[in-house]
Amino acid sequence: MMKVSSLLFLVITPVLAGFSDQTPLAYESLANGGSPDYYQFKRPIRRVAIIGAGVGGLIAYRELTEAGFEAHVYERDNVPGGNWHYSDETPIDTSIPSPDIAVGDYTPSLPPKDVRFPYVEEYHGAAEIDYRKRAHRAPKPIWDSLTSNAPAPIQQIRQIPWPVGTPWALPNRRLQGYIRAFASYHGANSNDDNPNVSYNTRVELAQKRFDKDGDENGWTLTLKNLVSTGRNTLRATWTKEDFDAIIVATGRYNAPYIPDIDGLKDWADRFPGHIIHSRQYRRPEIFANQTILIIGAATSGGEISRDINKHVKKVYQSIRPDRSPIPQRPQGDFLNRIPKNVTVVPEIKRFLPISSEFNQGRVELVNGTIISGIDRILFATGFRYTYPFLPQYHNSSLGANDTAPADGIQPIVTDGTHLRSLYLDAFYIPDPTLTFINANFGMQSFTYSEFISLAIAKIWSGTADFPSTQELWRRYDKLHKERKGYGRHFQWLGAIKTHENLRFFQGWLNDAAVKYGGKQIDGLSKDQAQISALWAQARFGTASFFVNSVDSKSLSTSTLGIDNEVLGQIAQNLTIDGSEPWVQDLVYNDYW
Repeated sequence: MMKVSSLLFLVITPVLAGFSDQTPLAYESLANGGSPDYYQFKRPIRRVAIIGAGVGGLIAYRELTEAGFEAHVYERDNVPGGNWHYSDETPIDTSIPSPDIAVGDYTPSLPPKDVRFPYVEEYHGAAEIDYRKRAHRAPKPIWDSLTSNAPAPIQQIRQIPWPVGTPWALPNRRLQGYIRAFASYHGANSNDDNPNVSYNTRVELAQKRFDKDGDENGWTLTLKNLVSTGRNTLRATWTKEDFDAIIVATGRYNAPYIPDIDGLKDWADRFPGHIIHSRQYRRPEIFANQTILIIGAATSGGEISRDINKHVKKVYQSIRPDRSPIPQRPQGDFLNRIPKNVTVVPEIKRFLPISSEFNQGRVELVNGTIISGIDRILFATGFRYTYPFLPQYHNSSLGANDTAPADGIQPIVTDGTHLRSLYLDAFYIPDPTLTFINANFGMQSFTYSEFISLAIAKIWSGTADFPSTQELWRRYDKLHKERKGYGRHFQWLGAIKTHENLRFFQGWLNDAAVKYGGKQIDGLSKDQAQISALWAQARFGTASFFVNSVDSKSLSTSTLGIDNEVLGQIAQNLTIDGSEPWVQDLVYNDYW
């Protein structure tokens, strides 16, 4: 029989350090330490494909069209909004454990070889239509009660700020409507009949295009449009389109990650539907009066734990130590979000062979403790980077810090925990006609995408200097060392790095505007530091609380993955002045 002990933790009132983003940062000269030559594009860039109509893709559309580009947006969903388009519809079941990362989101659906385009297929039958539509559009991984994890004055598009008096905690449907309003403002909503915006259209393949002399000549996209043509009829139409450049704005929450834990696959195969990923969760009633094991305790794990708490019989929450060489988020901030009656347990070692009933199965923890009586399991283990339409840039054969041969294709995705070969986490170094919007986490995408999009527009239009390839690799190698190698931490920014990066963009782009003319960009408001402090205080509170934990022979803060230095500050009730990085990162913790 298990005993339960309680660990007392005090919660700190965080106050973020004040700073102003109005003064440009003195940024590194483009030629400093490297070749004085700037990058020269082989051909003019005029026609651009933007993949994704979330906030990043829509802001990119605004910046590119204002700069005179012919930009075309492709969105697999039926409306704009990206991750903030809530629907009761759930994604198709993910593989357990996760498949190869190259198809972690979807396996590209391509027409037969040598067909003439456009190529059309029709499907019939309610079950087949439902499955194909969900697989194509991929319902987003948000649940009914989810609200924003950043306050409204920070999570906003500066061109259309929230009205005065808007509550800071934003329900997902209000964010969805807000992004759709921004799309409408720029004529890019699903009901605007804009010929340059295609909804229900998924990019299946993006390939380099070559001219008759064998020289690269832009990109060719293979596209699949899927629409209902009757009550029980679905039509798929494949087409091809040529572009000079591509902006990938598909977000970071497409490929659910479920680790390959010993015995897990057998449980999943024998009891379909009993084990789900957090992206499939919508409402707590499905767990009523059950004992639930939640694996993971970042944003989704902690918030779903709160959401189901009043409906379930019991919740176990498994927490894994943060093994990153660079902290990605404050190690302990999640403790204040987990309800006090949740039983916190360490990492799972294995799922023991199961008998005839799911709730008779036994789960062994890394410290030897056995828990049982579990009715359902929810993996809140996050997502991995994947771009199935760019298979040539995936290389899952590489280890954590292995590198590809210098004369081969440099991968962007390896194990899915991070992205490689990108300057500023945005420009593919071997070919900067391929770019990425909001590839980082631990930053605020509603504003960060504005700076990256303007940089892309200026570079592609020749109104900003861009380093040579040699210089880009030099800077990338330097950053690789600063970030202490590859891993899940590699794209993490946090409050301080976000602040530094935005000031870098501001200095670089405004200097370019002085030199070449064109648009300048303002820094963020001084008020954001105070807003962040007030939000963190309200969200994480000052009250004492208890975290229940299974009494075992080796339970410790290190087993649970909590930084002892942070706990020391908590235990001593020290005054926090807001300059600590882990405090500032509270408002930027968007890792699901």
